[in-house]
Parts: sequence; C-alpha cells; structure tokens
Amino acid sequence: QVQLVESGGGLVQPGGSLRLSCAASGDIFKIFLMGWYRQAPGKQRELVARISRGGSTNYADSAEGRFTISRDNDKNTVYLQMSSLKPEDTAVYYCNAQVIVQTNLLQLEVWGQGIQVTVSS
Repeated sequence: QVQLVESGGGLVQPGGSLRLSCAASGDIFKIFLMGWYRQAPGKQRELVARISRGGSTNYADSAEGRFTISRDNDKNTVYLQMSSLKPEDTAVYYCNAQVIVQTNLLQLEVWGQGIQVTVSS
C-alpha cells in the first residue's frame, strides 16, 4: 500500500506565496510521474503541474510563470512553490503519483487526500 500526504496549504492574501509538499510512503519501488492537480468548487479537477523522475516538467497555462514544481527522489517527495497567488487559485490541491509497487512491481496511480488553498484578502 502506498500513501501520499500533502502539507503546506492554508489561507494567503492575493499576491502572496505558499509551498505545498507531498510525501509518498509505503510499499514503493520507484515513483515515475508526480503531479499536482486542483479542484475548485463546482469545477472539474484540473492539472496544475507535473514532473517526471528525471525532472522534466509541464504546467497548465494558469500556472506557467507563477508556480514551480520540483521533487526529491530520495525522499519520494514533490513540491509546488506557488507565488503571485490569485483568488482564482483557490481550490483543493491534490498530489498524484505513478508508483511501482515494491511487492509485485505493478504500476499504481495514487492520490493524496487533498489540501485546501484559499487566496483571499
């Protein structure tokens, strides 16, 4: 079994910054793609950013230039540094990972429980 635990969310004023972290633990052999998604009230879940094991990244247009995704493969952790935050960034942010399970070497897609980010004055 594999778990993802997000941290670092909260309330921030417009123009402010937050750093989200997501740590994976459990029966892990290797983690390939890791990413952040978000879901605002009444909207579908959407990709924010993702990063390959080798460090290749891609971003949603809304995140490009303001958010930076990074990862530490030794710690099985992915980060999302968010700056110049806007009220429309308010959402529940979910961590996602493509994991190779140690026990059976099967690939598993895992989601975190989500963490609230609220941008408001």
